[in-house]
Amino acid sequence: MHEVLVDLRVDEDGLRRLQALPDVHAVVLETPEEEAARPLPKALLADVQVLGCTYPPANLADLRSLRLVQIASAGYTQLVGLGLPSRGIRACNALGVFDVPIAEWNVAMMVNLLRDLRGMIRNQEQGRWDRDSRFQRELRGLTVGLWGYGGIGRQTARLAKALGMQVHVLTRAGVNARHLIYRVPGTGDPEGQLPDRAFSREQTGEFLAGLDFLVLALPLTRANEGIVGEAELRALPPTAYVLNPARGPLIQEPALLRALGERWIAGAALDTHYHYPMPPDHPLWAMPNVIMTPHISGSSGSPFFLQRVWEIFVDNVARWGQGEPLLNELPPAEL
Repeated sequence: MHEVLVDLRVDEDGLRRLQALPDVHAVVLETPEEEAARPLPKALLADVQVLGCTYPPANLADLRSLRLVQIASAGYTQLVGLGLPSRGIRACNALGVFDVPIAEWNVAMMVNLLRDLRGMIRNQEQGRWDRDSRFQRELRGLTVGLWGYGGIGRQTARLAKALGMQVHVLTRAGVNARHLIYRVPGTGDPEGQLPDRAFSREQTGEFLAGLDFLVLALPLTRANEGIVGEAELRALPPTAYVLNPARGPLIQEPALLRALGERWIAGAALDTHYHYPMPPDHPLWAMPNVIMTPHISGSSGSPFFLQRVWEIFVDNVARWGQGEPLLNELPPAEL
């Protein structure tokens, strides 16, 4: 019998499927509203082989039989440095649960920026009848550049292609097939066939120069922090827009403020920021060519968040029990 401990908010359908797996005994803990690492009752832990959680317990050492950790977040810094590989413990994250809503946010922002929705709303509030041509532009035929081509980039590419856009990709590893990563059925680009052009890091200037929209779809790492600075923003056409649903510090803040204020670029949509929350007096709030959203392009408030986390969790418990490859398994070298 495989002992599974669940320290996650419960999706009832997911729990039923977990409990229906052969040779699985699941214990479900009551999860606090504010999730954080905390000690768990030692008596529950000795025989646990699989743990589902957002944060591993503070007394992780008491999980003497643990072999698999499934976390409910795509980021996994909470697992780094815990010595999991040295104990023979495998780990998987929740990559892919936000691909759909973030890709839809990307498309929504492209439409809103291109048609100057903020300008139309200001006109509405002032009772101004203005049928300027800038409110009537269309996406079809324009080029979106995806800096990074993971799940969010691939689903954004799928939607952009359906809208008749050209898709360019800048990626360190090239555009390849991508398997054993969770995705909502019917979404994304698992075979890597959608982009019209792919660029290497050495071709960054050429990539940027041909874009109408730049979408950041790469993780924040030490190597990537500040990867977009003055040189990159000036390489974009002055008619281009920047979308950042990834992480605020990917873009150097002073350079972004200058680029928007001095119109090196046409505008930006920002869902990730430099401060949480952003101070109400921060200049980005007041810029007429900026759309600011409070990190909600994809979040645990989504109606499908728990469902998708549990799909990954139950699938991985079944795969682990049968000795099959796992979804979203994290490389030991990164832990």
